[in-house]
Amino acid sequence: MLAIAAGRQHALAQLVERHGKGLTAFARRYLGSSREDAEDVVQEVFWTVWRKAAHFDPDRAQVTTWLYRIAANRCIDVGRRNALLRFVGLDAMPADPSLDEPDAEVRVSGRSELSLARKGILDLPRRQRMALLLRAVADLDVAEIAQVMGTTGGSVEQLLVRARRALREHMAKAGSGVRL
Repeated sequence: MLAIAAGRQHALAQLVERHGKGLTAFARRYLGSSREDAEDVVQEVFWTVWRKAAHFDPDRAQVTTWLYRIAANRCIDVGRRNALLRFVGLDAMPADPSLDEPDAEVRVSGRSELSLARKGILDLPRRQRMALLLRAVADLDVAEIAQVMGTTGGSVEQLLVRARRALREHMAKAGSGVRL
């Protein structure tokens, strides 16, 4: 972070290389929208890092949790913007076919269960979805998730328990044999 704060672009490039794919996967799954929206979020994350690197405090957060906190905030902003646009009828929000209806390849048993799980994750309340994805996609532990979400470890554990229970119920209703 010191190198980025000093304006060394190669340091930012290394950070992008190390965390870009994980942040993109998190944003895409959280938003449930196009790859472009997720990439826009990640681009904003790294732009923020470039501008605010000097303000990073290693005593308050790890680099990873700081990045995911920025990403989570950007995802919330994009979600609010998209919801407002849909509410006023200015955006039809094109559906991602891979999230809604499986194509011929996805109809294979494992793929259709994955599609069902994605739908279940998208249906979770916002904070449960964020906690679950930070755990599953970003591989953060409870303390790191609490730091990203600005809450306590106990709250994160409850969010994870509720999210997993809701996802199990969703899968059971759909007739899937997946155990979570």
